[in-house]
Amino acid sequence: MKTALISGITGQDGSYLAEFLLQKEYKVVGLDHPASTLTYQYLEPLQDKISLVKADLQAQGSLEAVLEEYHPQEIYNLAGVSFPPLSWEKPLLTADVTALGVTRFLEAMRRVCPKARFYQASSSEMFGDVCQSPQNEATPFHPRNPYGVSKLYAYWMVANYRVHHALFAASGILYNHESPRRGLEYVTRKITHAAVQIKQGLLDKLALGNLEACRDWGFAGDYVRAMWLMLNHVVADDFIIGSGESHTVREFCELAFRCVDLDYRDYVVIDERYYRPLEEFPLIADNGKACKILGWQPEIRFEALVRLMVQAEWGVYVQKYEG
Repeated sequence: MKTALISGITGQDGSYLAEFLLQKEYKVVGLDHPASTLTYQYLEPLQDKISLVKADLQAQGSLEAVLEEYHPQEIYNLAGVSFPPLSWEKPLLTADVTALGVTRFLEAMRRVCPKARFYQASSSEMFGDVCQSPQNEATPFHPRNPYGVSKLYAYWMVANYRVHHALFAASGILYNHESPRRGLEYVTRKITHAAVQIKQGLLDKLALGNLEACRDWGFAGDYVRAMWLMLNHVVADDFIIGSGESHTVREFCELAFRCVDLDYRDYVVIDERYYRPLEEFPLIADNGKACKILGWQPEIRFEALVRLMVQAEWGVYVQKYEG
């Protein structure tokens, strides 16, 4: 039985990855930040099947202690400040955890279990202001927020530890990936949550920014499968993971409200506070390398993803209000 260590296990990706690895008959160990205020609702069905241990990406000694105890064969680093706007409010914390925390993790692995395999959760935010769409692994980076900058630092540290220390370390450059487990601060979950609330008379309007903004949206469950494929490939490498499709916020609204038999135009209002200008070259993934080399393909496409999220939101409503 292989042992996998997951940082960020309480989040969207971490919980889906834990479920996936348990199905593969792994022993799953999750890092739990000592001062964490996060809930464990997505891990409750798994609580008897996984181990949670205290460790901190800001304290290398705690990481080394966990690696000494469990000696995992696979390490998935999904922890960090994960909401780009928040990184402007907490740029130092973002840098210390999302950037330097990865270096501490790599150092701990090098010292304790150098034969393990390391996955780093990189982000399309590293591209920022790009000069082409779609983007591939050779597209130049130009991050435009502390989150993207921190992720880029971590990406290059992974690449350098792979070469200099001969570690098996891979980065997955993931584009937007959603699910019913997304936080309400993200526009996709904000839309699906509001659609159900409006249908039930609990909300009147939904305020959004630029409805023409485009994104490459996929399903988080598909993307954690790609993480596993990277660590079980014959050589360590970096891969772009995305749907390869571009959709607007307006399309997302239209589909989500249609799922509850409403017309989004009757309820969505534009609020300048949320407005983001259109990008000349939107972030769209060229996933050809991952498809060809890893054999990965997204299974849940855009329309199915929106339906899945609305249906889950409806289930939460029924459980909460109708018992």
